[in-house]
Amino acid sequence: MAPSNEQRTEPGRSTDRDPGTGEAGGLVLVVDDDPTVSEVVTGYLERAGFTALRAADGPAALEAADRHRPDLIVLDLMLPGMDGLEVCRRLRDRERGTRPVPVVMLTARGDEDDRILGLEVGADDYVTKPFSPRELVLRVRSVLRRASAHRSAAEAGAGGPLLAAAGLVMDPAARRVTKRGGELALTLREFDLLAYFLEHQGQVCDRERLMREVWGWDFGDLSTVTVHVRRLRGKIEDDPANPRLIKTVWGAGYRFETGPAPAMGAAGADGAQPEDGHA
Repeated sequence: MAPSNEQRTEPGRSTDRDPGTGEAGGLVLVVDDDPTVSEVVTGYLERAGFTALRAADGPAALEAADRHRPDLIVLDLMLPGMDGLEVCRRLRDRERGTRPVPVVMLTARGDEDDRILGLEVGADDYVTKPFSPRELVLRVRSVLRRASAHRSAAEAGAGGPLLAAAGLVMDPAARRVTKRGGELALTLREFDLLAYFLEHQGQVCDRERLMREVWGWDFGDLSTVTVHVRRLRGKIEDDPANPRLIKTVWGAGYRFETGPAPAMGAAGADGAQPEDGHA
């Protein structure tokens, strides 16, 4: 019998399809010390065709991740003892040089600092409690689909030409970005967001468009985009407090530009705030 802090549940149908499709075949590790939340989440995942593995604390999560190598981890931030941030940090440390397992973090706190910390230690996405289990499943599918697509492109060497601007060089196939020759450590979403900006230089992209095109969602918390833009600025800008690449265009969104900086006081220059008041 499996130990009480690790339980495996499986859908009642064939699991021989590509996990990246979000149908049968994907193994998702759900880490939450609340048995009710864990049971509800795994139940929805099973009905969506996933195989679900549960862990109730940090050490059990790390052990399960090592033993089973899940396709994705749903990780609660507020765990007893070792919290979700530390679990995610240790996961990423162990994965150096290998393909990282995508992490969707759950948090009961609405404070933006917690979300930023989650992204900083390597989470690919987050969902704030209380949440809709259906929305969580959609996000899991979206993250898996993109991870699978990029992995297939890299294996086939079909990532297309390099993307370059302002000292940044992106190799889409290798999932690698360098800044003036030094490699940047970007999460899955940060990489996708930067790729979109590089492919649409000079265009104003509002948060709804970015959520639709980069995240693949037609609904959701738009602050997700805000937080990711802020984190990306912290990694690619020389001075994130005065961004020169990812500009905020007042009331419209963001624009990636590589030309001379506009004069001070121009709309959208030097970190002007979007209409919701977030950078």
